[in-house]
Amino acid sequence: MPTDYIPFRKTNYFSSLICDYLDEKEELKNFYHRFPNLENFKMQIEEKQEVFSDASRSILVESLKAQYASFDISEDTKLNIDSLNDSKTFTITTGHQLNLFTGPLYFFYKIVSTINLCKALKVAYPEFNFVPIYWMATEDHDFDEINFFNFQGKKVQWNRNASGAVGELELKGLDHLLSVFEAQLDGTIFSQKLVELFGKAYLSHSNLADAMRHLVNELFGAYGLVIIDGNNKELKRSFIPYIKDELFTKTSFEHVSTSNLALNQVDGNYKIQVNPRDINLFYINDNLRERIVENQGNYRVNGTDIIWTKAQLGEEVDAHPERFSPNVIVRPLYQEIILPNLCYIGGGGELAYWFQLKSNFESQKVVFPMLLLRNSVLLMSDKQQEKLLKLNVSVNDLFMNQYDLKTKITKQISEIEIDFTTQKEHLKEQFKALYKLAEQTEKSFHGAVAAQERKQIKGLEKLEKRLLKAQKRKLSDHLERVTAIQDELFPSHSLQERQLNFSEFYLESGDDFLPLLMDTLEPLKSEFLVLTI
Repeated sequence: MPTDYIPFRKTNYFSSLICDYLDEKEELKNFYHRFPNLENFKMQIEEKQEVFSDASRSILVESLKAQYASFDISEDTKLNIDSLNDSKTFTITTGHQLNLFTGPLYFFYKIVSTINLCKALKVAYPEFNFVPIYWMATEDHDFDEINFFNFQGKKVQWNRNASGAVGELELKGLDHLLSVFEAQLDGTIFSQKLVELFGKAYLSHSNLADAMRHLVNELFGAYGLVIIDGNNKELKRSFIPYIKDELFTKTSFEHVSTSNLALNQVDGNYKIQVNPRDINLFYINDNLRERIVENQGNYRVNGTDIIWTKAQLGEEVDAHPERFSPNVIVRPLYQEIILPNLCYIGGGGELAYWFQLKSNFESQKVVFPMLLLRNSVLLMSDKQQEKLLKLNVSVNDLFMNQYDLKTKITKQISEIEIDFTTQKEHLKEQFKALYKLAEQTEKSFHGAVAAQERKQIKGLEKLEKRLLKAQKRKLSDHLERVTAIQDELFPSHSLQERQLNFSEFYLESGDDFLPLLMDTLEPLKSEFLVLTI
């Protein structure tokens, strides 16, 4: 199980915002609360403990028990749910869409990071309890983002019409999809287990939320993971004051807009992930999830005939809080109100939009969680590792774009010196004498010398590029073997974790796959892991 680590900045796959955050750049400190190291968790615990009430814990526990009522539950998960009644118990949370069959690999890395952080915190603070939470994004309506997973270079896709919150979708058509998936498998015992896992999740439940709960519980229940569905009337009842504030005061629009401007002033290259709307809530009901908009004191569900006065809308919130669904701006606030949460674990894009939210949390007097970048992993086989050694290529090289990789390898193995730096320096030395001569005559001659120098330097650069191109052709067989490995490990020129599904690795490693991740991933290490399995 050889491992290697690469700083996130050196992978070239992470934004300057995230890299600057990991470096704890001073100018970013106004956009987060506490940096996620073990020492800072003590203060986060004390702050959250002071404001999270016993009544909130009771509502949370009863809601979780109701959500798990028809599911088999591990003893560790049951104990974790019960422990949430204790004022010394806190959560570490990650969230994700309801991707078909878990979607891309990083789904696993998010949850393993969350579980392992809870373990590390228990060692550091044994007097407290820490519960790993997976927040199911059941209220999303972006079906096209979740209706497939990739397997051996092919897309296994669930084709159907869909509207409204995805968690409520019926599972018609997934029996056919299982047949398609099964036909691509090799019939081994691990293949049979994958088919059984898929079938029990998607063919034995009535909606996507229940299917996902079953699937994730089967995978991670033994580690005490607690799965929560925020699309819940009792939980949203706790959120009513904030729903009304969002509808009638538009606090989040003001504060997030201001934060976006401030982030741009720190660095104009930072990408703003989300822009707030006047009202950052959807209305969900009967296969509907549409934005709520306001016009001259009347409120409407966009694209429908549903309309309220301000008073009527307030009554609707009180009677049916479950029908009000937060968007990406407000969902984090909802999460932190209903959970005794210390830290959110997410990918680079997620953390980027969390940085836009801190001032809104402060205005609402809600404790802002610590933000931790999830583990990222490149999984390699022993065979791929051996090929790299034979080709004298480091795994770090594979993170380069393919043109630069070919250039580096060509220069590395070429018997001909391709770097014309020496010739360029020699040429510049020759022109120094001409510049001295130019100083003794009129200024126009100096310009002529400079123009000639630029011309000859460009000529050398052109020759250098032609020589490089010729050597690439000559060494094409070697370069093709290098790029073939890069294409395997970085499918579609993207990180493996964003493209491949866990099933491909489960077929090779079987039941050892998840324990291997659990034993290896260190959530507070803050470096990219290369893991040979």
